Amino acid sequence: MTAPAVSISGLDADALGGDDSILMRQRRDHARLDAMMNRHLSEDLPPGEPDAVWSDIVQLVFSHAFAEETVLWPLLRRIAPDGEELTRRVEEEHQAINELIARIERSPDDPRRAEWIRQAFALIRQDIRDEEDELLPRLRTAFGDRKLRRVGAAWEAVRATAPTRPHPGVPRRPPWNAVRGVPLSAFDRLRDLAPGGGPAARRASLAAGALAAGGAVVVAVRAARRHG
Repeated sequence: MTAPAVSISGLDADALGGDDSILMRQRRDHARLDAMMNRHLSEDLPPGEPDAVWSDIVQLVFSHAFAEETVLWPLLRRIAPDGEELTRRVEEEHQAINELIARIERSPDDPRRAEWIRQAFALIRQDIRDEEDELLPRLRTAFGDRKLRRVGAAWEAVRATAPTRPHPGVPRRPPWNAVRGVPLSAFDRLRDLAPGGGPAARRASLAAGALAAGGAVVVAVRAARRHG
């Protein structure tokens, strides 16, 4: 295996291509996730807040990972000799997180829920370390600042169309992750925005979301092809 470059975790924005580069966007998301996981584990949260924080974590985890799998990992497989091995390992981590969070979401009253959440947080933290220490440094080595900013913009556009809930059956690689995953994101995001809406309102919103999903698939697939 090729020796990894320096971890991006300790570098400043200038060293990572600027605030809009893919590396800074990734690191900001990772920092948000870390802060939210720490908050969820805090023992002094008011009633109801752990569930709200958990919902925010789930939404960020899945939109973030989907954009990685669509834009970043195909690019890494193209530029790095060990890109296939590295991205396969992270895809396996993503799948394990997906399956575990799906189990948590299906079992709100299970007495093992708290332990499962701690396991999910451990997997997420391991995934962050693998990405910041091994995968993302290779993008810094391969590309200049301008390219890193263009990749960051593509990643952000795909993230805006990404699923925000666990879907273990969706493939981890493009184009089929976009073809199968992006239409589900319309339903996910409407559930995120209006979980308490009435049936009629939900049906109307879902119909509108389904119409938008076709265009979102095109955005995601094109971004993957352009940068992969």
